[in-house]
Amino acid sequence: MTNEVLESVLADLTAESEQLESWVAPLDADGWAVVTTPEGWTISHQIAHLAWTDNASLTAINGGDPFDALIAIAMKDPTGFVDTETELWARLPPSDQLARWQTGRAALAAALRGVPEGTKIPWFGPPMSPTSMVTARFMETWGHGHDVAEGLGRTYPQRDSCKHVCHIGVRARTNAYAMRGEADPGVDIRVELTAPSGALWTWGGVDASNRVTGNGYDFALLATRRRQREDVDVHAEGDVADHFLDIVQAFAGMPGNDPKALTERPTAS
Repeated sequence: MTNEVLESVLADLTAESEQLESWVAPLDADGWAVVTTPEGWTISHQIAHLAWTDNASLTAINGGDPFDALIAIAMKDPTGFVDTETELWARLPPSDQLARWQTGRAALAAALRGVPEGTKIPWFGPPMSPTSMVTARFMETWGHGHDVAEGLGRTYPQRDSCKHVCHIGVRARTNAYAMRGEADPGVDIRVELTAPSGALWTWGGVDASNRVTGNGYDFALLATRRRQREDVDVHAEGDVADHFLDIVQAFAGMPGNDPKALTERPTAS
């Protein structure tokens, strides 16, 4: 069963990656220089980041001195080393970047399939199963794919595979608190989201008084910090659920600058 789940998420990651590749591969140098974020990341930065993280994941699977060296680099600059590495990789010519990303994706998929069942892969945070790692890679590709799509003026397709992003957003709740120096109150939250297909996705106890409901695709955008709360069809009942929507994030690092709207809303009493 574990292999079936892994293969299913790998298939979704492949589809997401190939879609993104179809958008960036035809671009000339000016196209790769299109700015995609307020921080100034270009399409080149987006692909470089995905390629670098694939390579870091492969290094983690292989372990040994190379991964120890990567951890040492991270320890010296825990909040900035990923951006630094991305900047270095983004200096490559677009054709080299594309080839590096393609090769790295294939190598990572093969390596994940070869991890013995029950083995956890070391990472910068808690160790992960192969399925968790590929789900994280999907989330990253989905989020950065949206940045590229918006930079190019493309409409991002809504597919049920965004459930992977929603799942991380819900399950990584304790990390969202920790990234802001807060403690998870441990209160159960019932999450009910409607998939693009119309299916219902649920997490948490059915009788929980704190609830999150709404559009699953919108929740994934919120969890990847690509939208503000007022821009999504996602709603909270209860103070704990309301604050959760303020801080939800599906990625492990620092949240960056929270949307201004979060500081403008009154604190729930």
